[in-house]
Amino acid sequence: MFNRGQEVELQITDYAFGGRGIAKIQSEEGQFIVFVDNTFPGQVVRAKIDVKRKKHAEAKLIEILNRSKQETQTQFQEISGGPYIRVPVEVQEEVKKESTLETFYRLSGIQEIRSKFDVFISSPNHYFYRNKMEYSFSSIEHCLETDTEKDDAFALGFKRRGTWWKVESLNKPSGLFDQEWESKLHLIREFLEKTDLPAWHPPKKIGFFRHIVIRKSFAEDKLLVNLVTSSVGFKEFNRNAFVEFVLSLFGERIAGIQHTVNDNVADRAKIENGESKLLYGKPVVEETLSGLKFEISMESFFQTNPKCAELLYAKALDFVFEEEIASDKVVMDLFCGTGTIGQMLAKRNPDIKIVGVDIVAKAIEDAKTNAKKNNINSISFFAADVGKFLKEYPNYQGNISTIVLDPPRAGIAPKTLQKVIELGAENIVYISCNPSTQARDASTLRDAGFELEKYALVDQFPHTGHIESIAKFKRK
Repeated sequence: MFNRGQEVELQITDYAFGGRGIAKIQSEEGQFIVFVDNTFPGQVVRAKIDVKRKKHAEAKLIEILNRSKQETQTQFQEISGGPYIRVPVEVQEEVKKESTLETFYRLSGIQEIRSKFDVFISSPNHYFYRNKMEYSFSSIEHCLETDTEKDDAFALGFKRRGTWWKVESLNKPSGLFDQEWESKLHLIREFLEKTDLPAWHPPKKIGFFRHIVIRKSFAEDKLLVNLVTSSVGFKEFNRNAFVEFVLSLFGERIAGIQHTVNDNVADRAKIENGESKLLYGKPVVEETLSGLKFEISMESFFQTNPKCAELLYAKALDFVFEEEIASDKVVMDLFCGTGTIGQMLAKRNPDIKIVGVDIVAKAIEDAKTNAKKNNINSISFFAADVGKFLKEYPNYQGNISTIVLDPPRAGIAPKTLQKVIELGAENIVYISCNPSTQARDASTLRDAGFELEKYALVDQFPHTGHIESIAKFKRK
């Protein structure tokens, strides 16, 4: 019916987990399904077939031809990272809830998921909630007003949907990041364009200006700025003038400005791909979560929506403390990162023993520093492989009351999950940024004798297809 690479016009009629619209097409062989990322029921779209199977296909959205009747006008500039900015928040939350519960049931086989459902937690802020944003430069610009492509341009904003080479300049706030910053970003673009140094040309992999990355502290209301360029043209670039201009726009809101020189052809803004120099201020900001303080650098992993993360962690802690924890037992925070959850556990109940484990040694160093800063002494951190932890520290065998899991998006490797089960905990509280991999792991936990007791959803990313979930399991 379709071929890979073919562009097609589709009517979206349903919504699938993860922000995928569904188009249903009748053929002589029966119903054929096309999944289209970042689309919504009621839209008519143009899309490119990316994956072709016997009974379904997956497609990338190119253009929305007709809007859904549920969509409204918006004061914000639409970007590919916020595809549902026109959909009322209550409608977004309902489709996220229903699609996630359905997917969890289908992948886990746990039929009673709806009766175990506890709560849907909405983000406290539906707009301007992100604490980090990355903007790209390109000498190939997609002009929104004329819907045309312009070469030899100077664009600064976000990649055009479905492309990697052209950028739509951001001329007004997207509604996701800091309103003042995005209102003035066009002034920074105009200032840098006047240097006569070129924006990056992605296909040719030449040019000077590559990215601007911003980190925000809500607690301090301050911004860290990182300008990423190549080295070609470095001597002609007046860094002091750039610093002075940014400070003239934002004043005391600027905590620090750094410049990263990155000649790696990969189109990524990560600092480790280049050499970075602090031009002004300091390289960190301080954020608070539930009264705890955390120092965050440009490259630190930290919750993108900190106000909502407080609610997510509070619910996870509720699940932990529903069970009585004996004085000779510990609560173990696996994949603990910089120790956020463990410290919150300790703050709520200073009398329990907490163990944090993560394979990343630098994260454990940061966790120890943060705990010391927050005067928390009832937690021990270990840089160790989760799967091998018991062999290295056998004294914890049989002494674990509850395990808190917060794994990466890919979920837990099957062998590692088996090691987690062998730790012998009575309860597991599993936080996930990808409920589909959590559902897969829930099936394994059920087979190992754990029963799902409660399930909650948290909308940390309004206007996107992403959703987070918290599951509480109890050993039968």
